[in-house]
Amino acid sequence: MAESVVGILIEQLSTLLSQEITLLGGLKSDVQFIKDELESMKAFLREAEAKEDNDSQLQAWLKQVREVAYDTEDVLDDFTFRFARGYMDGFRGKAGKIYNSIKNLKARHQISLEIKEIKARFGEISERHRRYLSQYGTQERGFSSSRQANADFDTRAQSLFIEEAQLVGIDKPKAELISKILDDHSQLKVVSVKGMGGLGKTTLVKKVYDDAAVKKQFQSHAWITVSQTFQFSDIIKNLIQQLYNEIRWPVPRRVESMDDIMLSEFVRDFLRERRYILVLDDVWSIDAWEAIKCVLPDCTTASRVVLTTRIADVASAFCLGSLDFVYKMEPLSDKESWTLFCNRTFQSNNCPPNLEEVAKKILKKCEGLPLAIVAIGGVLALKDNEKTHEWEMILHGFGGEADGSGKLDRIKRVLLLSYNDLPHYLKSCLLYLSIYPEDYPIDVVSILLKWIALGFVEERERITSTDIAMSYMKELINRSLIQVKSTLNDGRLNKCGLHDFLREILVSKSKEQDFTTVATRYYTRWPEKVRHLAIHNFTDNPQQFSSLKCLRSVVIFGYKDPLTTTFLSKFLSGDPKLVKALDLDGAKLDNIPKQVFKLFHLRYLSFARTGVKIIPKSIGKLQNLEAINLRRTNVTELPVEVLKLRKLRFLRFGGRGDYSNDYAVWGCKCPLGIGKLICLEELYGIEADSDKIVREIGNLTQLRRLDITGLRSEDGKELLSSLLRLTNVRDLIISCIEEDETLDLQHSVSPKLEFLTSLLLNGRLERVPQWVTSLQSLRTLRLFNSRLREDENVIGSLEHLPNLVSLSLYGAYEGETLCFKVGGFQKLQTLELGQLTRLKWVRVEEESMPSLRNLRLGDCKLMQELPSGIQNLTRLESLGFLDTSDELMHKVQNLDKQSEDYQTISHIPQVFTGHWINGRWEPKFL
Repeated sequence: MAESVVGILIEQLSTLLSQEITLLGGLKSDVQFIKDELESMKAFLREAEAKEDNDSQLQAWLKQVREVAYDTEDVLDDFTFRFARGYMDGFRGKAGKIYNSIKNLKARHQISLEIKEIKARFGEISERHRRYLSQYGTQERGFSSSRQANADFDTRAQSLFIEEAQLVGIDKPKAELISKILDDHSQLKVVSVKGMGGLGKTTLVKKVYDDAAVKKQFQSHAWITVSQTFQFSDIIKNLIQQLYNEIRWPVPRRVESMDDIMLSEFVRDFLRERRYILVLDDVWSIDAWEAIKCVLPDCTTASRVVLTTRIADVASAFCLGSLDFVYKMEPLSDKESWTLFCNRTFQSNNCPPNLEEVAKKILKKCEGLPLAIVAIGGVLALKDNEKTHEWEMILHGFGGEADGSGKLDRIKRVLLLSYNDLPHYLKSCLLYLSIYPEDYPIDVVSILLKWIALGFVEERERITSTDIAMSYMKELINRSLIQVKSTLNDGRLNKCGLHDFLREILVSKSKEQDFTTVATRYYTRWPEKVRHLAIHNFTDNPQQFSSLKCLRSVVIFGYKDPLTTTFLSKFLSGDPKLVKALDLDGAKLDNIPKQVFKLFHLRYLSFARTGVKIIPKSIGKLQNLEAINLRRTNVTELPVEVLKLRKLRFLRFGGRGDYSNDYAVWGCKCPLGIGKLICLEELYGIEADSDKIVREIGNLTQLRRLDITGLRSEDGKELLSSLLRLTNVRDLIISCIEEDETLDLQHSVSPKLEFLTSLLLNGRLERVPQWVTSLQSLRTLRLFNSRLREDENVIGSLEHLPNLVSLSLYGAYEGETLCFKVGGFQKLQTLELGQLTRLKWVRVEEESMPSLRNLRLGDCKLMQELPSGIQNLTRLESLGFLDTSDELMHKVQNLDKQSEDYQTISHIPQVFTGHWINGRWEPKFL
């Protein structure tokens, strides 16, 4: 971590030194000295951190380096807070005059003393550094993985990201668990999977849970992660959310105000006559089961509960009935370990002969634990196979053969080695993830923006910070240190997370270094110099509001009570003037306290999913802001002062409801002049309330993502003219103002949009715009409420888009027949047809949609027959009919296995139907 802190600090010092000399005055030589000393010791820091566990002197020295680097960063940030505040030109011009003014003489003197003190401390540290160099020497041959990450990975590393490490030894336990789950017993049955962290319990159960044979046997499915600090109401609300998501209906509003007893009764009523499967992942206590089982009805519907746990007593306590079953996960055998290791490291079953001996020694350290094998394989996959010494350095990083440590400690050492091998710019990024709760699905875009705001992402010419941050994310995924939780239909990353075993290690390491601190209802205090603070599940206001002067970020999760302006004001009164990221996403908050607008260094600000209605004019004071997230708030208009935020790159507001609701879209009015914010890369939810706004958007040439709502027919030509200038757009959403309004997007002006990968058009279309049919990079296309006529040949105009993988047509077509012809949609994987009220027939010709995996037909009331030629879709994995005609629903639900219709869909693993009954979807799996 010292290496990472020093690397970030060197960047900051370089920036400071490149500014106007007048501002630094006589301090320039001192600042240059500090930078030179840091650069001289940086090369040694990586080796020192690799050896610190076995050398207490090195540990003490690294702690000194880390502390003085943090103190230097604090002084520099305080310096800019005092003397560069309010000036968009950084340290030039008026800032220099302020620095030399009589008024700031005292502050200047104080900072001068602090910098000179730091210089003296660095002198002492450097002397010890020179002694260590003579003692340890330096390795000319470094770690090849320390090369800079960038958007272009080598082929080998990229393949790791695309293909998951092959699962080994999972087929037999998977089959055994499925047989226990799908047996004939009608009573509620509990199946427990126990074993130490990292053995793959969750992976195994997820494979079982996702198996098509299992899916189709149950009406309701839910997966709940039960952390060590679980709260009953959170678990039950999560369960309700999943049950309602499955039937595609919003959770009743009254659920939010229910107490525990009411929540329990609500779930029991929902599940009473249904066959359900519930997974409880990572259960730590018997109390958790005692609390949850009271909400689960046993109505002889052959329902099943599956749990994973590290604790044998918990597994046994769950399985007290004669039908219940406990499965014990064991480490992989030597053969299985070798297979997994080779697949992960070499992408084959073969290990180069020159590496076989050292590879087996490294593998022995992993003790058959899949998590450790995959993690260390991720490190070794990036090494040069010809350089045996690099592998030997990894082996030596484990310490002695007989160190007396227990198995868990040795496994932790494997994972720590994976962490220590990271380039410095990745260490801070990974360690920062420890602020998130256990098993929390982390939004990828928001974490990238926080990394950027906190200075973890290096700047490079001709590459955006977002692209660099995404390359960091992909490298950490390649190394199996970050897990992909979910992706969008077109394969883009959506949610990520940490394995809980790795998270424990990172939390411990982060706490040890005062990097991040998690405050909970059990732990309500934090270190004096904490830099990143997360507040989890408080039920009362924390009592500690001081010691915030070093704080750089604050994130609040699961706050139970309304987050009052009084509380926030008191919290922010602890002088957190150096805060760069403030994330209150989902907090129960209606107003923004004025103290927020004193956070001069603030770069990331999120009030998403709060009750905030008004953005004060004071927002203009936060001139370092780079990202504002106001999604799903009640904000309808931004003040003109937002135009002062010239560094702004991400601006999100408005919201989008369920797509089954035609116009569940709302935006936010922006002031005229929005086109002056030329650094904007994302503008999400802007309302087109005038043609001038539409015209100004064309000035935002850095835009990657644009979501514009409230368009009128007459805005079409102006919008196309603006799009003609937005050559960098990747993601585009266009919505008209109301149902009867036409999106007029067919003009002689045709935007190129060569990088566009995702397009959503919400509104009536006379025809599919010609420019849409020429989008070579398009992967996701959604047409809502387009009401295209049959003679427009909507399918024919889209079928040759070469990279399209997801197509959704909701209320988009008014014809009676859709025909998917030979050779069309070669890469399409997901097709959704909804609210096509006149559609009667769907025909699929041979060699059409050869890659299709998911097909959904919803609210197509006139369809009475199965899609003709559906047997040609040989890769189809899931087929759903939701509120189609009664005749078709009855036919699908009562197919005779000898009938021709049954034979046409018998190859599809998952087939289901669904009706809208009593205000919710009732799915039935065949």
